[in-house]
Amino acid sequence: MQTSDRPLRILHCFRSPVGGIFRHVRDLAEEHSKAGHEVGILCDSSTGGSYEDRLFDQIRPYLALGLTRLPIQRSVTPSDIAALWHSYKEIKSLRPDVLHGHGAKGGAVARIIGSALRVNRYRVARLYSPHGGSMHFNRHSLAGQFVLRLERLQERLTDALVFVCNYEQKTYETKVGKPRPVARMIYNGIADGEFETVPTRSDSVDLLYIGMLRDLKGPDVFIEAFAKAERLVGRPLTALLVGDGPDRDRYEKLIVQSGLGRRANILPAMKARDAFTMSRIVVVPSRAESMPYIVLEALAGGKTVIASRVGGIPEVLGTESQALAAPGDPGDLARIMATALTTPGWHDAVMPRPEAFRAAFSAKVMAENVLKLYCELVRGDQPSSH
Repeated sequence: MQTSDRPLRILHCFRSPVGGIFRHVRDLAEEHSKAGHEVGILCDSSTGGSYEDRLFDQIRPYLALGLTRLPIQRSVTPSDIAALWHSYKEIKSLRPDVLHGHGAKGGAVARIIGSALRVNRYRVARLYSPHGGSMHFNRHSLAGQFVLRLERLQERLTDALVFVCNYEQKTYETKVGKPRPVARMIYNGIADGEFETVPTRSDSVDLLYIGMLRDLKGPDVFIEAFAKAERLVGRPLTALLVGDGPDRDRYEKLIVQSGLGRRANILPAMKARDAFTMSRIVVVPSRAESMPYIVLEALAGGKTVIASRVGGIPEVLGTESQALAAPGDPGDLARIMATALTTPGWHDAVMPRPEAFRAAFSAKVMAENVLKLYCELVRGDQPSSH
């Protein structure tokens, strides 16, 4: 992995330590720490539970700059002023070379504070990765116009934009405008140890959902599609939903109201590879995504993946893949579920070829490309946009 003349001090800023952003930062932190750089994390203190605490414990040995947790609200509120002030003091004391913000709030923290440090003649590279976030807003709504205009304004405080898939970059260009700072597309990647087949337990279920329990991720679509798939297959099926989130109680009620109480259950969040043992088919029914890690993890584990045609998912499964369903359409999702369950050889015929998949979506490749950009910015070179 390429390094600069001296170890870099890299600080990642993001709001909620759950889901794909947290996974992305953990992977970068581990890879860059192993390459000899000093890494730290600044994130919200009010989100995440015991599962996320265990993930923090796993990553602490790689955090030479430590873990800083402060209250950071999801929406824009007056409390943001206090959060920015506390963040400024913490970040200034760490003296980072690189501030990399992830998601809308993390991006704002990294770029505003990085710019404040520059006023004091302290040079720091300011990077931003949207990870979906603001890109999910409708640019024709009032809220969307406000958020997307803020994105454009913050480009003045940005040294580089890093997109995790082509879809995210194109969406940014459509909704915000062609990026004025340096822009790079660097695919998410997963560790070498995850490219191993996960055996399926003998008491496995037919279909598995793993993710946050919120409408954006489509658990309700999964539940309705599961009921329709049963009718298409002509026999009872079984399903599990694994995850935590604000709408868990509502989904439990939906399962009961749909008459699926004995065949579909919800389990708390757990390691993805532990959940993969429970089924050979993983369903990702999201209404919107950027580049979800769960698709990469499931494919690396040898699972069959059925997903909505949203975000960067077609870039992984293939734009014409038979495993892609119309987003928010339980009927189309159910059709693919039933086909995957009843068609011999469907996995081998439809899933990406393992060798090509591994070459494109490796954590080492991701970390090398991100670090190359860091080094170019810190040395003061003129990075290209590609």
